[in-house]
Amino acid sequence: MNRVFLFLALVGGGLVFAQEPPKPEPFPGEARLLLPPVIHALEGLETNVYFDNAFLLLNPANVVADITCAKGAQQVERWTWTPKPDETGDFPFTLELRDGTNAVVARAGSLVKVRPRAFAGSTEAPLSLLIIGDSLTAASIYPERILQLAKEDHLPLHLVGSRGPGVEEGKAPGEVRHEGYGGWTAERFATHYNGKARIGITKECGSPFLYKTDPANAEEKPKLDFARYLSDVGETKPPDFVTILLGCNDTFGATDETLEKQIDTFTRHTETLLAMLRKESPESRIGLILPMPPAASQDAFGANYGSGQTRWQYRRNRHRLVERIVETFSGREDDRIHLVPAHLNLDPVHGFPKMTFPAHARTETTVVRHSNGVHPSAEGYRQIGDAVYAWLRSF
Repeated sequence: MNRVFLFLALVGGGLVFAQEPPKPEPFPGEARLLLPPVIHALEGLETNVYFDNAFLLLNPANVVADITCAKGAQQVERWTWTPKPDETGDFPFTLELRDGTNAVVARAGSLVKVRPRAFAGSTEAPLSLLIIGDSLTAASIYPERILQLAKEDHLPLHLVGSRGPGVEEGKAPGEVRHEGYGGWTAERFATHYNGKARIGITKECGSPFLYKTDPANAEEKPKLDFARYLSDVGETKPPDFVTILLGCNDTFGATDETLEKQIDTFTRHTETLLAMLRKESPESRIGLILPMPPAASQDAFGANYGSGQTRWQYRRNRHRLVERIVETFSGREDDRIHLVPAHLNLDPVHGFPKMTFPAHARTETTVVRHSNGVHPSAEGYRQIGDAVYAWLRSF
Protein backbone atom coordinates (compact mmCIF):
# COMPACT_ATOMS: atom_id res chain seq x y z
CA MET A 1 0.00 0.00 0.00
CA ASN A 2 2.87 2.44 0.66
CA ARG A 3 3.60 2.87 -3.03
CA VAL A 4 0.03 4.07 -3.60
CA PHE A 5 0.38 6.96 -1.25
CA LEU A 6 3.74 8.02 -2.61
CA PHE A 7 1.87 8.21 -5.90
CA LEU A 8 -1.03 10.12 -4.42
CA ALA A 9 1.32 12.89 -3.38
CA LEU A 10 2.07 13.64 -7.04
CA VAL A 11 -0.49 16.00 -8.52
CA GLY A 12 -0.58 17.08 -12.17
CA GLY A 13 -0.08 20.65 -13.28
CA GLY A 14 2.22 21.51 -10.39
CA LEU A 15 -0.51 21.31 -7.73
CA VAL A 16 0.25 19.68 -4.39
CA PHE A 17 -1.86 18.78 -1.40
CA ALA A 18 -2.31 21.52 1.16
CA GLN A 19 -1.69 18.85 3.76
CA GLU A 20 0.02 15.47 3.70
CA PRO A 21 -2.39 12.71 2.56
CA PRO A 22 -3.53 10.26 5.23
CA LYS A 23 -1.11 7.45 6.00
CA PRO A 24 -2.21 4.05 4.64
CA GLU A 25 -3.25 1.38 7.06
CA PRO A 26 -2.85 -2.35 6.37
CA PHE A 27 -6.03 -4.31 5.73
CA PRO A 28 -5.96 -8.05 6.42
CA GLY A 29 -8.72 -8.64 3.88
CA GLU A 30 -6.64 -7.25 1.01
CA ALA A 31 -9.05 -4.51 -0.05
CA ARG A 32 -6.32 -2.89 -2.18
CA LEU A 33 -7.94 0.54 -2.12
CA LEU A 34 -6.55 2.83 -4.82
CA LEU A 35 -7.40 6.42 -5.73
CA PRO A 36 -5.79 8.66 -8.37
CA PRO A 37 -3.89 11.80 -7.32
CA VAL A 38 -6.52 14.03 -8.95
CA ILE A 39 -10.23 13.66 -9.66
CA HIS A 40 -11.06 16.14 -12.44
CA ALA A 41 -14.38 17.98 -12.28
CA LEU A 42 -16.19 20.81 -14.06
CA GLU A 43 -18.84 23.13 -12.75
CA GLY A 44 -22.30 21.97 -13.80
CA LEU A 45 -21.12 18.46 -14.71
CA GLU A 46 -21.78 15.54 -12.38
CA THR A 47 -18.67 13.93 -10.91
CA ASN A 48 -18.81 10.55 -9.16
CA VAL A 49 -16.65 8.16 -7.21
CA TYR A 50 -18.34 4.75 -7.31
CA PHE A 51 -16.84 2.98 -4.34
CA ASP A 52 -16.83 -0.51 -5.87
CA ASN A 53 -14.51 0.72 -8.63
CA ALA A 54 -11.83 1.87 -6.19
CA PHE A 55 -10.99 -1.32 -4.29
CA LEU A 56 -10.92 -5.09 -4.67
CA LEU A 57 -12.76 -7.28 -2.21
CA LEU A 58 -14.68 -10.49 -2.82
CA ASN A 59 -17.61 -9.21 -0.76
CA PRO A 60 -17.61 -5.40 -0.76
CA ALA A 61 -20.54 -5.47 1.66
CA ASN A 62 -18.06 -6.45 4.39
CA VAL A 63 -16.88 -2.84 4.53
CA VAL A 64 -18.57 0.54 4.41
CA ALA A 65 -17.20 3.67 2.77
CA ASP A 66 -16.67 6.86 4.74
CA ILE A 67 -15.91 10.03 2.76
CA THR A 68 -14.29 13.16 4.13
CA CYS A 69 -14.71 16.10 1.74
CA ALA A 70 -16.08 19.60 2.11
CA LYS A 71 -18.22 19.13 -0.99
CA GLY A 72 -20.54 16.56 -2.49
CA ALA A 73 -22.82 13.94 -0.96
CA GLN A 74 -22.07 10.39 0.11
CA GLN A 75 -24.71 7.91 -1.00
CA VAL A 76 -24.96 4.14 -0.67
CA GLU A 77 -22.83 3.27 -3.67
CA ARG A 78 -21.04 6.52 -4.51
CA TRP A 79 -19.88 10.00 -3.62
CA THR A 80 -21.40 12.49 -6.06
CA TRP A 81 -21.15 16.21 -6.71
CA THR A 82 -22.25 18.63 -9.41
CA PRO A 83 -20.20 21.78 -8.67
CA LYS A 84 -21.94 25.15 -8.88
CA PRO A 85 -20.38 28.16 -10.66
CA ASP A 86 -18.97 29.54 -7.39
CA GLU A 87 -17.41 26.22 -6.36
CA THR A 88 -14.29 26.04 -8.51
CA GLY A 89 -11.05 25.21 -6.74
CA ASP A 90 -9.18 22.26 -5.22
CA PHE A 91 -10.81 20.15 -2.50
CA PRO A 92 -9.05 17.40 -0.49
CA PHE A 93 -10.88 14.07 -0.64
CA THR A 94 -10.41 11.06 1.63
CA LEU A 95 -12.04 7.63 1.28
CA GLU A 96 -11.92 5.27 4.25
CA LEU A 97 -13.18 1.70 4.42
CA ARG A 98 -14.50 0.57 7.80
CA ASP A 99 -15.30 -2.92 9.05
CA GLY A 100 -18.07 -4.14 11.32
CA THR A 101 -16.33 -2.78 14.41
CA ASN A 102 -16.09 0.66 12.74
CA ALA A 103 -12.31 0.33 12.53
CA VAL A 104 -10.60 1.95 9.54
CA VAL A 105 -9.15 -0.89 7.48
CA ALA A 106 -8.05 1.09 4.42
CA ARG A 107 -7.65 4.75 3.55
CA ALA A 108 -6.73 6.74 0.45
CA GLY A 109 -6.62 10.42 -0.41
CA SER A 110 -7.04 12.46 -3.58
CA LEU A 111 -7.77 16.01 -4.71
CA VAL A 112 -11.01 17.02 -6.43
CA LYS A 113 -9.91 19.66 -8.92
CA VAL A 114 -12.87 21.77 -10.15
CA ARG A 115 -12.50 24.10 -13.10
CA PRO A 116 -14.95 26.55 -14.74
CA ARG A 117 -17.24 25.12 -17.40
CA ALA A 118 -17.36 28.17 -19.64
CA PHE A 119 -14.59 28.40 -22.21
CA ALA A 120 -13.05 31.85 -21.86
CA GLY A 121 -10.02 31.35 -24.09
CA SER A 122 -9.45 31.74 -27.80
CA THR A 123 -7.59 29.71 -30.39
CA GLU A 124 -6.57 30.49 -33.93
CA ALA A 125 -7.58 26.95 -34.89
CA PRO A 126 -9.70 24.30 -33.15
CA LEU A 127 -8.02 22.20 -30.53
CA SER A 128 -7.58 18.60 -31.65
CA LEU A 129 -8.01 15.28 -29.86
CA LEU A 130 -6.96 11.79 -30.97
CA ILE A 131 -8.74 8.98 -29.10
CA ILE A 132 -7.09 5.53 -29.26
CA GLY A 133 -8.74 2.43 -27.88
CA ASP A 134 -10.51 -0.90 -28.23
CA SER A 135 -14.22 -1.72 -28.53
CA LEU A 136 -15.21 0.82 -25.88
CA THR A 137 -13.80 3.51 -28.15
CA ALA A 138 -15.07 1.82 -31.33
CA ALA A 139 -18.63 2.18 -30.05
CA SER A 140 -18.10 5.94 -30.70
CA ILE A 141 -20.40 7.02 -27.86
CA TYR A 142 -17.92 8.52 -25.43
CA PRO A 143 -16.02 10.33 -28.24
CA GLU A 144 -19.38 11.71 -29.38
CA ARG A 145 -20.15 12.82 -25.82
CA ILE A 146 -16.81 14.67 -25.57
CA LEU A 147 -17.56 16.51 -28.80
CA GLN A 148 -21.09 17.32 -27.64
CA LEU A 149 -19.83 18.84 -24.40
CA ALA A 150 -17.26 20.91 -26.28
CA LYS A 151 -20.00 22.28 -28.53
CA GLU A 152 -22.16 23.13 -25.52
CA ASP A 153 -19.23 25.09 -24.08
CA HIS A 154 -18.34 26.77 -27.39
CA LEU A 155 -14.93 25.13 -27.19
CA PRO A 156 -13.53 24.63 -30.71
CA LEU A 157 -12.57 20.94 -30.73
CA HIS A 158 -11.73 18.70 -33.66
CA LEU A 159 -11.52 14.90 -33.34
CA VAL A 160 -8.71 13.15 -35.22
CA GLY A 161 -8.95 9.66 -36.69
CA SER A 162 -9.93 7.30 -39.48
CA ARG A 163 -12.69 5.41 -37.64
CA GLY A 164 -16.18 6.42 -36.61
CA PRO A 165 -19.84 5.47 -36.96
CA GLY A 166 -20.53 3.62 -40.20
CA VAL A 167 -16.90 3.09 -41.27
CA GLU A 168 -17.15 -0.70 -41.13
CA GLU A 169 -20.12 -0.45 -43.52
CA GLY A 170 -18.01 1.51 -45.97
CA LYS A 171 -19.01 5.04 -44.98
CA ALA A 172 -16.50 7.85 -44.55
CA PRO A 173 -15.99 9.04 -40.98
CA GLY A 174 -17.84 12.17 -39.98
CA GLU A 175 -16.97 14.59 -37.20
CA VAL A 176 -16.98 11.80 -34.59
CA ARG A 177 -13.58 10.26 -35.28
CA HIS A 178 -11.14 8.08 -33.38
CA GLU A 179 -8.89 5.05 -33.67
CA GLY A 180 -11.07 2.51 -31.87
CA TYR A 181 -10.87 -1.19 -32.84
CA GLY A 182 -12.89 -3.93 -31.17
CA GLY A 183 -10.80 -6.63 -29.49
CA TRP A 184 -7.48 -4.81 -29.92
CA THR A 185 -4.57 -4.67 -27.53
CA ALA A 186 -1.61 -2.35 -27.04
CA GLU A 187 0.52 -5.02 -28.72
CA ARG A 188 -1.66 -5.03 -31.84
CA PHE A 189 -1.45 -1.25 -32.17
CA ALA A 190 2.33 -1.40 -31.78
CA THR A 191 3.17 -4.45 -33.91
CA HIS A 192 0.40 -5.72 -36.20
CA TYR A 193 1.13 -4.87 -39.84
CA ASN A 194 -0.64 -6.43 -42.81
CA GLY A 195 -0.73 -3.57 -45.31
CA LYS A 196 -4.45 -3.03 -44.67
CA ALA A 197 -4.51 -0.15 -42.22
CA ARG A 198 -7.79 1.71 -41.84
CA ILE A 199 -9.89 -0.59 -44.05
CA GLY A 200 -13.50 -1.03 -43.04
CA ILE A 201 -13.61 -4.26 -41.06
CA THR A 202 -11.81 -4.01 -37.72
CA LYS A 203 -10.67 -7.64 -37.55
CA GLU A 204 -8.93 -7.36 -40.94
CA CYS A 205 -7.07 -4.12 -40.19
CA GLY A 206 -3.43 -3.62 -39.50
CA SER A 207 -2.26 -0.93 -37.11
CA PRO A 208 -3.00 2.56 -38.43
CA PHE A 209 0.43 3.69 -37.21
CA LEU A 210 2.65 1.08 -38.92
CA TYR A 211 4.16 1.62 -42.37
CA LYS A 212 6.66 0.21 -44.84
CA THR A 213 8.56 2.30 -47.35
CA ASP A 214 7.91 -0.46 -49.88
CA PRO A 215 4.79 -2.46 -48.97
CA ALA A 216 5.74 -5.14 -51.53
CA ASN A 217 9.05 -5.84 -49.82
CA ALA A 218 8.49 -8.83 -47.55
CA GLU A 219 11.92 -8.39 -45.96
CA GLU A 220 11.37 -4.82 -44.84
CA LYS A 221 10.26 -4.40 -41.24
CA PRO A 222 7.35 -2.00 -40.71
CA LYS A 223 7.94 1.03 -38.52
CA LEU A 224 5.70 3.23 -36.43
CA ASP A 225 5.35 6.56 -38.22
CA PHE A 226 2.99 8.96 -36.49
CA ALA A 227 3.81 11.84 -38.84
CA ARG A 228 2.75 9.77 -41.84
CA TYR A 229 -0.39 8.67 -40.03
CA LEU A 230 -1.37 12.29 -39.41
CA SER A 231 -0.82 13.09 -43.08
CA ASP A 232 -2.92 10.12 -44.15
CA VAL A 233 -5.89 11.21 -42.03
CA GLY A 234 -5.69 14.78 -43.28
CA GLU A 235 -4.06 16.51 -40.32
CA THR A 236 -1.59 19.34 -40.79
CA LYS A 237 -0.31 19.41 -37.19
CA PRO A 238 -0.01 17.01 -34.25
CA PRO A 239 -3.04 16.73 -31.97
CA ASP A 240 -3.21 18.88 -28.86
CA PHE A 241 -4.52 15.93 -26.85
CA VAL A 242 -4.28 12.14 -27.16
CA THR A 243 -6.10 9.62 -24.99
CA ILE A 244 -5.44 5.88 -24.81
CA LEU A 245 -7.94 3.44 -23.33
CA LEU A 246 -6.50 -0.07 -23.59
CA GLY A 247 -5.69 -3.00 -21.34
CA CYS A 248 -8.86 -5.02 -20.86
CA ASN A 249 -8.24 -7.19 -23.93
CA ASP A 250 -4.57 -7.44 -23.01
CA THR A 251 -5.47 -9.17 -19.73
CA PHE A 252 -8.94 -10.64 -20.36
CA GLY A 253 -7.86 -14.27 -20.49
CA ALA A 254 -5.23 -14.00 -17.78
CA THR A 255 -5.14 -16.21 -14.72
CA ASP A 256 -3.48 -15.32 -11.42
CA GLU A 257 -0.44 -17.26 -12.67
CA THR A 258 -0.15 -15.47 -16.03
CA LEU A 259 -1.43 -12.01 -15.17
CA GLU A 260 1.87 -10.27 -14.37
CA LYS A 261 3.48 -11.45 -17.58
CA GLN A 262 0.54 -10.26 -19.65
CA ILE A 263 0.62 -6.87 -17.94
CA ASP A 264 4.35 -6.72 -18.68
CA THR A 265 3.51 -7.16 -22.37
CA PHE A 266 0.84 -4.47 -22.19
CA THR A 267 3.20 -2.06 -20.46
CA ARG A 268 6.03 -2.64 -22.93
CA HIS A 269 3.85 -1.93 -25.95
CA THR A 270 2.17 1.04 -24.30
CA GLU A 271 5.62 2.53 -23.77
CA THR A 272 6.28 1.94 -27.48
CA LEU A 273 3.13 3.87 -28.41
CA LEU A 274 4.03 6.69 -26.04
CA ALA A 275 7.52 6.93 -27.55
CA MET A 276 5.94 7.14 -31.02
CA LEU A 277 3.72 9.99 -29.92
CA ARG A 278 6.47 11.85 -28.06
CA LYS A 279 8.82 11.68 -31.06
CA GLU A 280 6.51 13.47 -33.48
CA SER A 281 4.19 15.25 -31.07
CA PRO A 282 6.20 16.38 -28.02
CA GLU A 283 3.70 19.08 -27.03
CA SER A 284 0.62 16.85 -27.02
CA ARG A 285 -0.90 16.06 -23.66
CA ILE A 286 -1.44 12.33 -23.40
CA GLY A 287 -4.12 10.91 -21.13
CA LEU A 288 -3.89 7.25 -20.15
CA ILE A 289 -7.47 6.39 -19.26
CA LEU A 290 -7.53 3.83 -16.45
CA PRO A 291 -9.40 0.67 -17.57
CA MET A 292 -13.11 0.47 -16.91
CA PRO A 293 -14.73 -1.79 -14.29
CA PRO A 294 -17.11 -4.57 -15.34
CA ALA A 295 -20.86 -4.69 -14.86
CA ALA A 296 -21.96 -5.29 -11.28
CA SER A 297 -23.27 -8.83 -11.80
CA GLN A 298 -21.95 -12.23 -12.86
CA ASP A 299 -25.16 -12.49 -14.92
CA ALA A 300 -23.53 -10.25 -17.52
CA PHE A 301 -20.55 -12.57 -17.90
CA GLY A 302 -22.83 -15.60 -18.16
CA ALA A 303 -24.75 -13.84 -20.93
CA ASN A 304 -21.58 -13.09 -22.90
CA TYR A 305 -19.17 -15.90 -22.08
CA GLY A 306 -21.20 -18.81 -20.74
CA SER A 307 -18.94 -20.42 -18.18
CA GLY A 308 -15.76 -19.15 -19.81
CA GLN A 309 -15.10 -16.16 -17.56
CA THR A 310 -16.13 -14.94 -14.13
CA ARG A 311 -16.66 -11.39 -13.04
CA TRP A 312 -14.35 -12.00 -10.08
CA GLN A 313 -11.41 -13.06 -12.26
CA TYR A 314 -12.04 -10.15 -14.60
CA ARG A 315 -12.14 -7.75 -11.62
CA ARG A 316 -8.90 -9.21 -10.24
CA ASN A 317 -7.20 -8.82 -13.61
CA ARG A 318 -8.49 -5.32 -14.16
CA HIS A 319 -7.67 -4.08 -10.66
CA ARG A 320 -4.12 -5.37 -10.85
CA LEU A 321 -3.79 -3.75 -14.27
CA VAL A 322 -4.85 -0.41 -12.78
CA GLU A 323 -2.30 -0.83 -9.98
CA ARG A 324 0.46 -1.53 -12.46
CA ILE A 325 -0.50 1.42 -14.68
CA VAL A 326 -0.34 3.66 -11.63
CA GLU A 327 3.04 2.24 -10.62
CA THR A 328 4.50 2.58 -14.11
CA PHE A 329 3.04 5.78 -15.53
CA SER A 330 2.40 8.10 -12.58
CA GLY A 331 4.66 11.06 -11.96
CA ARG A 332 5.28 11.72 -15.65
CA GLU A 333 3.39 14.98 -15.94
CA ASP A 334 6.58 16.81 -16.94
CA ASP A 335 6.53 14.65 -20.06
CA ARG A 336 2.85 15.58 -20.53
CA ILE A 337 1.67 12.06 -19.70
CA HIS A 338 -1.29 12.00 -17.33
CA LEU A 339 -3.64 9.45 -15.76
CA VAL A 340 -7.36 9.89 -16.41
CA PRO A 341 -9.49 8.20 -13.71
CA ALA A 342 -12.69 7.93 -15.76
CA HIS A 343 -13.27 4.48 -14.24
CA LEU A 344 -14.44 6.06 -10.99
CA ASN A 345 -17.25 7.87 -12.80
CA LEU A 346 -18.81 4.75 -14.38
CA ASP A 347 -21.84 3.28 -12.62
CA PRO A 348 -21.35 -0.52 -12.59
CA VAL A 349 -25.06 -1.09 -11.87
CA HIS A 350 -26.95 1.45 -13.97
CA GLY A 351 -24.24 2.13 -16.55
CA PHE A 352 -24.43 -1.30 -18.21
CA PRO A 353 -27.09 -2.94 -20.42
CA LYS A 354 -29.87 -4.97 -18.83
CA MET A 355 -32.51 -7.33 -20.19
CA THR A 356 -35.63 -8.98 -18.77
CA PHE A 357 -35.65 -12.78 -18.59
CA PRO A 358 -37.85 -15.49 -17.04
CA ALA A 359 -36.47 -16.37 -13.61
CA HIS A 360 -36.46 -20.00 -14.80
CA ALA A 361 -38.28 -22.22 -17.27
CA ARG A 362 -41.16 -23.11 -14.95
CA THR A 363 -42.31 -19.65 -13.93
CA GLU A 364 -43.90 -16.58 -15.44
CA THR A 365 -41.94 -14.40 -13.03
CA THR A 366 -39.37 -12.27 -14.80
CA VAL A 367 -36.11 -10.80 -13.52
CA VAL A 368 -33.85 -8.05 -14.84
CA ARG A 369 -30.25 -9.16 -15.40
CA HIS A 370 -27.16 -7.44 -16.72
CA SER A 371 -26.53 -8.57 -20.29
CA ASN A 372 -23.03 -7.26 -21.08
CA GLY A 373 -20.02 -7.72 -18.83
CA VAL A 374 -17.54 -5.17 -20.13
CA HIS A 375 -19.35 -2.85 -22.55
CA PRO A 376 -21.38 -0.08 -20.92
CA SER A 377 -24.79 1.13 -21.94
CA ALA A 378 -25.06 4.45 -23.77
CA GLU A 379 -25.55 6.11 -20.39
CA GLY A 380 -22.38 4.51 -19.02
CA TYR A 381 -20.37 5.50 -22.07
CA ARG A 382 -21.50 9.09 -21.56
CA GLN A 383 -20.26 8.96 -17.98
CA ILE A 384 -16.84 8.01 -19.39
CA GLY A 385 -17.08 10.93 -21.83
CA ASP A 386 -17.91 13.33 -19.00
CA ALA A 387 -14.81 12.31 -17.06
CA VAL A 388 -12.45 12.46 -20.04
CA TYR A 389 -13.80 15.87 -21.01
CA ALA A 390 -13.29 17.14 -17.46
CA TRP A 391 -9.65 16.00 -17.68
CA LEU A 392 -9.17 17.76 -21.02
CA ARG A 393 -10.69 20.97 -19.66
CA SER A 394 -8.37 20.92 -16.64
CA PHE A 395 -5.71 22.42 -18.94
